[in-house]
Amino acid sequence: MVTQRKDEWNTLSGLDLPLQSNPETLVDHNVRLENLGDAGSPPYTRGIHTTMYRSRLWTMRQYAGFSSAKETNKRFKLLLERGQKGLSVAFDLPTQLGLDADDDMSYGEVGKVGVSISQLDDMRELLAGIPLDKVSTSMTINAPAMILLAMYIAVAEEQGVSSDQVLGTIQNDILKEYIARGTYVFPPKPSMRLITDIFEYCAKEVPRWNTISISGYHIREAGSTAVQEVAFTLANALEYVEAALASGLDIDTFGPRLSFFFNCHNDFFEEASKFRAARTLWYELIQERYAPKNPKSAMLRFHTQVAGVSLTAQQPLNNVARVTIQALAAVCGGTQSLHTNSYDEALGLPTEKSATVALRTQQIIAEESGVADVVDPLGGSYHVEQLTKRIHDEALSQIETIESLGGAMKAIEQGWQQREIHNAAYAHLNDVEAGSRKIVGVNHGVMDDESATEVLKLDPSVGKAQCAKLVELRDGRNAEECQLILNTIRECAASEENLFPHVIAAVKCGCTLGEIMQAMKDVFGTWMAPSGF
Repeated sequence: MVTQRKDEWNTLSGLDLPLQSNPETLVDHNVRLENLGDAGSPPYTRGIHTTMYRSRLWTMRQYAGFSSAKETNKRFKLLLERGQKGLSVAFDLPTQLGLDADDDMSYGEVGKVGVSISQLDDMRELLAGIPLDKVSTSMTINAPAMILLAMYIAVAEEQGVSSDQVLGTIQNDILKEYIARGTYVFPPKPSMRLITDIFEYCAKEVPRWNTISISGYHIREAGSTAVQEVAFTLANALEYVEAALASGLDIDTFGPRLSFFFNCHNDFFEEASKFRAARTLWYELIQERYAPKNPKSAMLRFHTQVAGVSLTAQQPLNNVARVTIQALAAVCGGTQSLHTNSYDEALGLPTEKSATVALRTQQIIAEESGVADVVDPLGGSYHVEQLTKRIHDEALSQIETIESLGGAMKAIEQGWQQREIHNAAYAHLNDVEAGSRKIVGVNHGVMDDESATEVLKLDPSVGKAQCAKLVELRDGRNAEECQLILNTIRECAASEENLFPHVIAAVKCGCTLGEIMQAMKDVFGTWMAPSGF
């Protein structure tokens, strides 16, 4: 006799699951397998490239950053030596908030969750010996994105690499900071102005750079469902498109350089379907609304990071299995680049050993699993196609709700997305606490006696060292020249002139991150989110 294990069956995000998927299930959701099309062709459900990983594997871009720029540079070189193909920089909290290491608000946080960058010399140390015309670099930076990119461009020029040869991505997605992450500085309107200034400048001067990575990752980490992750991310992207168009840019000027950043959670089929649905929906939205001439303007290119929130401090080696399943789903879903978390990240920053295991996980998937040998290996599965269609339709419905509220920014100001995420996170927590959603090591397969895991220990002197470097910088630079350029930034911020060239000039003459941010704060002010959401 077969006993059913539970009363209701649904995906991690709550989509109900039939006992088996079949053609009738597909008909219910208006899906026809014969209309799937091919990879490399609209609506790109099966992938944006015709041959996908047969021609080129995804970029293995491990996220790293801790302590000083010199220590992070060592980790970057280690990962590159072991087969990583691109860099991904984690900045500490002071840097993310545009604060110098010697700011009172930075005390105790310098170098803790990422690398500390306060001045151009820090960026020089971070990138020393790395060929910036060959290695693609992604920087998870938002409010001060223009300043960090200006430093990157300046260091590249010192290496003899012109700005039209550097390649990489800045996150530069302030809307998800208001929704889910919290490292915003300026009010919404000037924040959007900084983003469109970056779009405009880089389209002409830094054409190989992805000027924004519109992030669903942090929305999902905050507790959203897969459907909400797609809907809120694409709604934010539409807000950026509208802002760029309103500033006078053409869709084909900046559209091809838009990129996305998604989470990949534990539900294998839901996650693979989510990526397929997001590609299809983005193509439809851009094509129908803006009719771009360049097909790349409607192609959704994305980086994936596996779900940090899914990792457990209990029985941390179990996280190797979670990371592998999630990475496999991202590859089956057609990601362009991928970061695999280390198994010890619920305890601390990755050690050299755990970071290497994370990279090797990607290499095993690429070279040994066979999933990279065929384009869209899950395409045509009744189950995957019905999930793809359902996520597409439900995400579109939520986008339409957001637009009925006045668009992503207006909805954020009303706290709509924040409340929806809170409700989803609370429902998931209730499921875990009730035992209806099992997590191995937390509420299932629990063990009392667990062996200790090695944890990375950071150098506590990094804060003092960074402060000493800033004293040395200020003593040796031309203070009058710095003050003149900071005044120019204030004047420009009060006008409609593009700020980027002046920010590049400021970092080159020795202005610090915090000083440039303060010049902008003097004009833009700062912002605090409405409470009570």
